[in-house]
Amino acid sequence: MSKPMKEMALVEHLGELRKRIIVVLVVFVAGLIGGIFVAEPIYHYLTAAEQAKNFELHAFSFWDGIGIYMKIAAIFSLVISIPLIFYQLWAFVKPGLHKDEQKAAVRYVPYAFILFIVGIVFGYYIVFPMTLSFTTMITKSMGLTETYGITNYLNFMFNLVLPLALLFELPLVVMFLTRIRILNPLRLRKMRKVAYFALVFIAVVITPPDFISDFLVTIPLLLLYEFSVFLSSTIYRKQLEADMERDSRYVSLDEDTD
Repeated sequence: MSKPMKEMALVEHLGELRKRIIVVLVVFVAGLIGGIFVAEPIYHYLTAAEQAKNFELHAFSFWDGIGIYMKIAAIFSLVISIPLIFYQLWAFVKPGLHKDEQKAAVRYVPYAFILFIVGIVFGYYIVFPMTLSFTTMITKSMGLTETYGITNYLNFMFNLVLPLALLFELPLVVMFLTRIRILNPLRLRKMRKVAYFALVFIAVVITPPDFISDFLVTIPLLLLYEFSVFLSSTIYRKQLEADMERDSRYVSLDEDTD
């Protein structure tokens, strides 16, 4: 391919990527507008939870209320945009996939939403209460009076729950990258030590500095990685079988021609 043709192809790819990004942004903004209307019931649900009843939450700024509503609306919009983001990613790489790979990859899109919700549930109902009880125990043992702002409470929650929810997308991302032949189980196994270190580091950062909390979060993350390797192996094996079958057909055609 000549240099001008390569440049034209690159411009076309960038233009296609720009269109995909614009679609995602439009849907995200629409979700943000819708999220403003559901922000109040979500806020009341979060602050009525058992762990929130132990605190008298305050507003330390005139913008706290608006900021909280907008943050809840943004997270709501992100949740409903996850399937679209994966779909747009699939549509962008679709021309480089075989027809069977296109059909298989598009099936992953609904699971992006399911895994994200599972991650939110795990983070909110397991990791967050555990972390909150540990930090408040340390605060009380130091004889400090707890006076928290509502933004402190919700930011603490979101900073724990959202990273976990995104990490729960790992199996789906690995399956997708394996399907388009960027990753394979051999490469994932070689990366295991580095991946384990990264996951343990993330678990230690987002949980209290005690062994039990680190253990309860690290084990699911490591299992997610191993599950991702297993899924990648399954897809990779089917790809090899399909490649061998295709090659055998070509060989038989060549022999018939001779």
